[in-house]
Amino acid sequence: MSGIQGQILVVTVVACKKLKDTEWLSRQDPYVSLEYGSSKYRTQTCTDGGKMPIFQEKFTFSLIEGIKEMHAVVWNSNTLHIDDFIGYVRVQLRKVISHGFDDNFWPLQTKTGRFAGEVHLIMHYPNARKASRYNQPSAPPAYPAAAAQPPAYNIPPPTAATPCPALPAGYPAPSYPGAYPPPMYHPAPDPYSAYPPPPGPYPPTSHYYPAPAGWYPPRPYPPY
Repeated sequence: MSGIQGQILVVTVVACKKLKDTEWLSRQDPYVSLEYGSSKYRTQTCTDGGKMPIFQEKFTFSLIEGIKEMHAVVWNSNTLHIDDFIGYVRVQLRKVISHGFDDNFWPLQTKTGRFAGEVHLIMHYPNARKASRYNQPSAPPAYPAAAAQPPAYNIPPPTAATPCPALPAGYPAPSYPGAYPPPMYHPAPDPYSAYPPPPGPYPPTSHYYPAPAGWYPPRPYPPY
């Protein structure tokens, strides 16, 4: 803690909780007093604050070489008689001076050493020589560079789409018929094509109408 003489320490009294109640019939009116060296400050009275008063007040102290603690005392304000003592705590300054920041609840105690509640203090030391190791961003782990892998195939890298080359001058343009060409097959020959067609309607062959001259019965058809 060397080299702190005259440096600025900012202390914010946030609130108290679980305070010892010194009132019997009404709610107590707490306030906090801070003492460091010859400097003394106090917060405003939190009227009817009871056991959980809220202050949110900031004070600035000039650090003194060799003084490593600050006294915080909580009182209950009275109008007709002296204020009631609630509790006190010795606030250690080693953490805020080494790390630059300290946000903590400090336990209060009575003169007999009993628990009397807690006081919430936020302390800031702007000229801290080294920041807290917990607040320093850690460097990303170093990984070995990946070895270059040879390409599996000698394929050129992709480029922009290349348009199709134009046809040379005088070359006929390809034609694309709209209909498919006829199927390439040969039908089987008709087995009845070698015979003459049968005559017209058959004449009656009853005994009343004899067959005319030159008429012959049709030839039987060959098997298919």
